[in-house]
Amino acid sequence: MDKQKYLSLIKDLSEAPGVSGFEDQVLTVLRSHGEGLGDWEEDSMRNLYLRRQGNRGQRPLLMLDAHTDEVGFMVRYIRSNGTLDFLPIGGWVPHTVAAHRVLVRNDQGSWIPGIVASRPPHFLSEAERKQSPDLSSMVIDVGASSEKEVREDYQISMAAPVVPDVAFEYRQAHDIMIGKAFDDRLGCGAILAALRELSGEDLGVDVCAAFAAQEEVGLRGATVSAQWVKPDIAIVFEGTPADDTLGDSSCIQTALKKGPMLRHIDNRMITNPRFQKLALNLARSREIPVQEAVRTGGSTNGGVIHLSGRAIPVIVIGVPARYIHTHYSIASLMDFQNVVRLAALIMRELNEEIIRGL
Repeated sequence: MDKQKYLSLIKDLSEAPGVSGFEDQVLTVLRSHGEGLGDWEEDSMRNLYLRRQGNRGQRPLLMLDAHTDEVGFMVRYIRSNGTLDFLPIGGWVPHTVAAHRVLVRNDQGSWIPGIVASRPPHFLSEAERKQSPDLSSMVIDVGASSEKEVREDYQISMAAPVVPDVAFEYRQAHDIMIGKAFDDRLGCGAILAALRELSGEDLGVDVCAAFAAQEEVGLRGATVSAQWVKPDIAIVFEGTPADDTLGDSSCIQTALKKGPMLRHIDNRMITNPRFQKLALNLARSREIPVQEAVRTGGSTNGGVIHLSGRAIPVIVIGVPARYIHTHYSIASLMDFQNVVRLAALIMRELNEEIIRGL
């Protein structure tokens, strides 16, 4: 794939609204950009599966995982003044939420723009000004003045999904992408790009891509997809949090423009060390820059996938992205391209003998 096709894929995935449980439009984008790559299936959770063209059914099965959902919100109730009370879906830090634009899906499927509002400083006491903001003090304002107007004119109801309202942007001079939902639309895009890279090649494994729902609320989709696919080995693709702007440079493990990040451990998985070594050695042999991380928090779908069946080898390949779980993330297209290169290398390398050795 050329650069413009990468950017078109990432833009469409990033801008698609898809808070946990409401990933429908993301799946439409995946099907469109994945046309011709294989056969599609869905389960009742709306996990989406792509079985690679050329699978034989007699080789070890490699699962490629990424999740389709993003962090967002849900309307809890409509206040009498026309503002919307909401609750978070996925992990948010409250101080990053206020004063940002959002989109609220109405009963007709249209997305209504709104702003997350909080009390202006003019109406706060000195003590209240010093307090950390709390989500319970915020509302979404779509411009209405009454509950009736929200329900009848805007056609917004309780339980309406809400996502950040962010347009994708690429700054070519610095190779920087800015957008929402890079966790994990970058992972979704990397899977399609890697499969496109390998189109027509004969591999030593069969391949099933699994685009999992509801990762941000407890790895729920992958709990089902791992049972559905029954893989022998798996690669999890993530938009992984970059730490290169957060503290001491000696502690940085995930920086922009330094290549894919391969984590050794997180809250839910100790990475299979033999599979990890294979991936790292392949990257270095082809001069693909890679980063290693030992994570003290967070988790991925690997947490449930590696415990499925009789337990399977799993690695996580991350595209570094700054400020995930906020409205805006920053990532490098070069890192995305190197994730695709590394994934294709690994897929070409795997066969029954190597997998048995892991």
